[in-house]
Amino acid sequence: MCGNEDTFLGFFSGRNSHSSYRSSEKMESSLGSKSGALEVLRVALLLLCIVSGTGAIRTGVKYGHVRNSENSGRVGLQTERAFNIAHRGANGELPEETAQAYLRAIEDGADFIETDILATKDGKLICQHDMIFDVTSNINDHPEFKDRVRTYEVQGENVTGYFTVDFTLDEIKTLKARQRFADRDHTYDDQFDIITFEEFIAIALNAPRIVGIYPEIKNPVFINEHVKWEGGKKFEDIFLETLLRYDYKGAYLSENWLKRPIFIQSFAPTSLVYASTLTDSPLIFLIDDVTMPTQDTNQTYAEITSDAYLDYISQYVVGIGPWKDNIVPPDARNYLTLPTDLVDKAHARNLQVHPYTYRNEFSYLHFDFHVDPYQEYDYWINTIGIDGLFTDFTGSLRLFQEWTTPLKGNYHNR
Repeated sequence: MCGNEDTFLGFFSGRNSHSSYRSSEKMESSLGSKSGALEVLRVALLLLCIVSGTGAIRTGVKYGHVRNSENSGRVGLQTERAFNIAHRGANGELPEETAQAYLRAIEDGADFIETDILATKDGKLICQHDMIFDVTSNINDHPEFKDRVRTYEVQGENVTGYFTVDFTLDEIKTLKARQRFADRDHTYDDQFDIITFEEFIAIALNAPRIVGIYPEIKNPVFINEHVKWEGGKKFEDIFLETLLRYDYKGAYLSENWLKRPIFIQSFAPTSLVYASTLTDSPLIFLIDDVTMPTQDTNQTYAEITSDAYLDYISQYVVGIGPWKDNIVPPDARNYLTLPTDLVDKAHARNLQVHPYTYRNEFSYLHFDFHVDPYQEYDYWINTIGIDGLFTDFTGSLRLFQEWTTPLKGNYHNR
């Protein structure tokens, strides 16, 4: 398997040529909508080729732009318990924002797979959290790029490194991803590709069940300053055009949304307000640390969490994504203090609350939870009452939820 079958399916093993992606688009056009049997076969081959039943990770698989235009026979998204949001994929186990990390997250039970979208020098959209490649790739092993180090101002601070905006997509496709955290598994360093936004979308659309996507409009102020598109289009325009091309549309819980579940997130409120004029997909306003002003409007944490501002932004968004320590601040001893009223204020305005980031390791767990991530999940879901969780360990959250709140069948078959 995974030889010539890859071409038929739109996956390309061990090739970097973007002409193969274009070929898959032509193939998709010629094939059109096939039977449910073909769809089942395609999904089965996908899973066999990429994630084996033993959990082995295949390193050379590429995704073409094959769209799952029919959801017939796929189990839909659950809506009866807090959303399990795979933060940069299953990055607790595998290098973040790679196809393999997203596939593992889906296998582990994610409701949504989350990604950060940045732009390249030639205006292509990629999945990458940091503005620079230094920490999460092997770019320092590429002497041909040693003259690309730059220093730019990013959100008021000078940052030096290899910036995404100084590389073309073809150049980026020569890099391999690495695990960010020193105390996590580095077995898969230098094996997986950096993927594009469209490749990320293909992963969700070809999943064996309906899986939502949760992309971020990342650092739009910086991207719009350094990358230009024809016709005066902005980063946000290209981002939303990509989603609409793959039929991501519809208000939260609408029929269209349940077919293609999505939340669009950003720390930049002006980007969200602008996005609301181009899409009816649900938007999430991310809220940074209390010391960080908004990157586009330079507003303080106190300003953007005030009653007046929440009244304003709730006209455009369906929820907020705060750093969890802003909701329940820890003290100097690493014990939690009393919760703030942020969740109550959000819920009073019918806003969902999806805090970040939940991690299993001791160094990220407050002492209240006795080195037990299940206790942390229990506290946040059942005491604080949040509506979704960004987690690096999707499988742990799924096991906790299946143990405490097994699904009663309130999910949507499409």
